[in-house]
Amino acid sequence: MADNRRRAEGRKARVGHRGEDLAAAALEAAGLQILQRNWRCRTGEIDIVASEGAGAARTIVFCEVKCRSGLGFGDPLEAITYEKLRRLRKLSAEWLAAHDAPPTGIRLDAVGVLLRPDDAPLVRHVRGIG
Repeated sequence: MADNRRRAEGRKARVGHRGEDLAAAALEAAGLQILQRNWRCRTGEIDIVASEGAGAARTIVFCEVKCRSGLGFGDPLEAITYEKLRRLRKLSAEWLAAHDAPPTGIRLDAVGVLLRPDDAPLVRHVRGIG
């Protein structure tokens, strides 16, 4: 029983890491610069912190990444609940307080990744989720 649980947790972690890698690549392809991945503090973790633009137009983008290997539990983006958004807002404030880099703008984004067994992964970036 414990071995099955460990295998399931290991698979979930691999899917999550793969999803974050694909999300980071998609964000970079869209012109964002990845500042940090998996930033942790006592409150939780931000999957990706990125920067878009420069100078007076610079925006810090805090991204929640959700990855699924199928649709059995719904679309990956459906897993971003009101509670997740509330936590991301709080974590964003903590990240800004910990870094002396005041942006001119802040945005919360989501990236949903669907790993399809017989096709290329589907990566969807949604800007301004909350």
